[in-house]
Amino acid sequence: MKKLNVCVLFGGISPEHDVSLRSAESVLNNMDTEKYNIFPVGITKDGKWILFGGKDYSLLPGGAWQNHPENRPAAISPVRGQGLLIFEGDCVVQELIDVVFPVLHGENGEDGAMQGLLQMAGIPYVGPHVSASAVAMDKTLTKLVVDIAGVPQAAWELVRSESLEHQLDSIVERLENRFDYPMFVKPAGTGSSVGVSKAADRESLVKALRHAGTFDKKILVEEFIHGREIEVAVMGNESPVASICGEIDSGAEFYDYDAKYITDTSVAYIPARIGEDVAEKVRDAAVQVYTAVGCRGLSRVDFFVTYEDERLVFNEINTLPGFTSISMFPKLFAASGIPYDQLIDQLLELAMEA
Repeated sequence: MKKLNVCVLFGGISPEHDVSLRSAESVLNNMDTEKYNIFPVGITKDGKWILFGGKDYSLLPGGAWQNHPENRPAAISPVRGQGLLIFEGDCVVQELIDVVFPVLHGENGEDGAMQGLLQMAGIPYVGPHVSASAVAMDKTLTKLVVDIAGVPQAAWELVRSESLEHQLDSIVERLENRFDYPMFVKPAGTGSSVGVSKAADRESLVKALRHAGTFDKKILVEEFIHGREIEVAVMGNESPVASICGEIDSGAEFYDYDAKYITDTSVAYIPARIGEDVAEKVRDAAVQVYTAVGCRGLSRVDFFVTYEDERLVFNEINTLPGFTSISMFPKLFAASGIPYDQLIDQLLELAMEA
């Protein structure tokens, strides 16, 4: 059987660059070289594209991959049929690519920008297409879609960062009239809990708004939901399926960036500590959100299940979730009977279908 030429994209200019490197390390180490010719292409924080010339993917997380002596500049051409362009001095080598796995998180990786480039190039790729990626990346747009779909979610308000300079007092007053403390404050367009804060009083709310505004012009403020944090992995095109439910106990104020990737305070429970009837409702709601947003390939859908009455509340959807060794998406499907290497195979197959 002919090997597939697979380009794995990683890195990028977003604040989630380092998470992408760790995800890509795991993906590349679990790809079957008997099935795939692998072209690992990293994007530096300043936007340079490099075909990584080494085979030791442990060099990715620390950034040492950028200095490998066999690296070459590279780019995906938007011209159909040209594929991956590899620059060797004055020569350009073309490698036709069968499918791209964009192991990219955040800006220009999962917001529809990279998907648009690959769409123009006519190259199949893992994950949702342009419109679904854009909607899911902007949490305020996701909220509108989920509301129409009828899935319960936390009450929310949109704040624009440019209004903070001249309207801060009236914004804070509006939020305090709408929500009790604590409130959650998030940039609308980041993942991995980048820029997210839990505001316990007026002083911390002002600080949280300003902090979120450094990441995005749109700021999402939500009511606090007292509940378990439940995550579900979803995979498929026309007939998506949901994994078993997992639960995150952050061991911190909330499941922030440090709890996800730096400290060891968080604990994952797979399956989640909820009843089977509640778990089934969460799984059904995850597929409902996935379908409403228009996703294909994969996504992770996150919920709260309230402690008081086990009511489910949608939190967010992530169209290119983490693939690190400790990430929930691969762990949830592994617990559902699909190990990491087979998961990669299935995702690439779904990309080729789409």
